[in-house]
Amino acid sequence: MKAISYSRYGGPEVLEYGDLREPKVGPDSVLVKVRAAAVNPVDWKAREGYLDPVLDAVFPVVPGWDVAGVVVGLGASVTEYAVGDEVIGYVREDFLSRGTFAEYVGAPVRTLARKPRNLTWEEAAGLPLTGLTAYQVLVKALRVQRGETVLVHAAAGGVGSIAVQLARHLGARVIGTANERNHDYVRSLGGEPVTYGEGLAERVRGLAPEGVDAAFDTIGGDTLKVSAQLLVPEGRLVSIADGDVVSYGGRYSFVRPDADDLTRLAELAEQGVVSVHVFETFPLERAADAYRRNEEGGTRGKIVVTVAWDTAGPDA
Repeated sequence: MKAISYSRYGGPEVLEYGDLREPKVGPDSVLVKVRAAAVNPVDWKAREGYLDPVLDAVFPVVPGWDVAGVVVGLGASVTEYAVGDEVIGYVREDFLSRGTFAEYVGAPVRTLARKPRNLTWEEAAGLPLTGLTAYQVLVKALRVQRGETVLVHAAAGGVGSIAVQLARHLGARVIGTANERNHDYVRSLGGEPVTYGEGLAERVRGLAPEGVDAAFDTIGGDTLKVSAQLLVPEGRLVSIADGDVVSYGGRYSFVRPDADDLTRLAELAEQGVVSVHVFETFPLERAADAYRRNEEGGTRGKIVVTVAWDTAGPDA
């Protein structure tokens, strides 16, 4: 099969496009023929070695954890899916090796859900990691309640844009930080935009003089510090970007695969509660360019890699 892989840590230049062995399918997994895979910042951070303290790399590593595709093979114990089912997945294992930037991926059923019927392949590929991150932070960690005010950082980004929509669905008022050029987009999601940078605290307090009930940090550093200062006395703070959040009385969160959570997200997408904005797409052979674009930052929504589709089987 054709795939993107790297055999050493480094920048986009270590990514290679070529042939790799088709993945084996374990008893609790299915073989997915990939239609699209989304780029996430954690992918290039892993490629550069930042996750080496917690995840072993088994080279060559195929990057990517997000996928949308079609089931073409079943493990011996799988009863949840049939050949031909359209699925999405956050296909993360506890090591780096068998990712989704390939024509095929072996996906444990615990990482999958059925694809929302109203989303394109590209949109569907952009939902799992960002959607699960937003859902698990807002629902399980911050426990956002109706009538509360929630501060969401990078509200026009992949995670932030889903978080704004979910928080609004939960009945919260949402203030979202974003570059000025993305303010209209944040408003379209149901958020009240404020600009990043110096004076952020004053701008947020101009909208919420008493402070915010919950803050969702996706940036870290000074942004995390400002978020802590903006909380009401019993406010809650969660970061997915900076472990120092615990020093402010908050909680660090790393998204985990969860088939039930992903199924719920797919249902919300079909109900029109959650949408995924695809900023730009690249073919598989140009995945390195997709990563470069993601690393530049400032994008709106998701960058997605598409895989050419044919009727050949996994042994072709």
